[in-house]
Amino acid sequence: MDVLVPHSLAEALALKADRPDAVPVAGGTDLMVELNAGRQRPAALLDLSRVEELKTWWRDDGTVFLGAGMTFARIADELGVFPPLVQAARSVGSAQIRRRGTIGGNIATASPAGDGIAVLAAYDADVVVARTGLTRRVPWDEFCTGPKRTSLAADELIVGVEWRVAEGPGSFAKVGVRGAMVIAIASACIQLDQGGRIRLALGSVAPTVIRARDAETFAATHDDPVGFGRLAARAARPIDDVRGSAAYRRHAVEVLARRGLAGVLEAPC
Repeated sequence: MDVLVPHSLAEALALKADRPDAVPVAGGTDLMVELNAGRQRPAALLDLSRVEELKTWWRDDGTVFLGAGMTFARIADELGVFPPLVQAARSVGSAQIRRRGTIGGNIATASPAGDGIAVLAAYDADVVVARTGLTRRVPWDEFCTGPKRTSLAADELIVGVEWRVAEGPGSFAKVGVRGAMVIAIASACIQLDQGGRIRLALGSVAPTVIRARDAETFAATHDDPVGFGRLAARAARPIDDVRGSAAYRRHAVEVLARRGLAGVLEAPC
């Protein structure tokens, strides 16, 4: 196995163009599990841990950009003005995993249980991807195309994510079999935007993270957390697996959505 170690974004993109078979790795908290279990054996790894351009974030004129190499520990420490994102970051794995795992890796893995993805869905974020000579922005729901599948081309890298700031209150919560180091059985991120509209993203209850559009429409004209929760549960398309049943996931979504809306309605604006 070849290991390619770029020290700049330009070098990383050039290496990816030359070796589209190279699998990017930063924190390695997902990929190394696959390698150690023998489920993946790529011809090359592209180590992005030394690319400083991917480790920055900025806010300008109502827009936020978050570099793909930002760890969940840094997100929790530095982005306190975005409570749902911080709540999701603090729920990821253990302290050691949060210090290594990155938002870019979370997106690239494209798990429907991805905690970061649920928040980005509620933020209506774009995934910023690049190849040599070209950068493009892909809406979150066009980037994740299925369980662990994305629309990323073989010669592209995730550079970061970008979203317009929603100034209203929001929250993230998930249900698991224990309080820490858990993959979500169900998760919900709720965000109030500038127009007073509610956005609700659901994780681990469909092939990808989804938005509960009917519940969002309902919330525009009804201050009714119970009805909102029921519509959120109807949006879910869960399966039975080793972590939980479909019926339990629907129930969890209903409760999380109901509590989330109640919290947003009670929060000071």
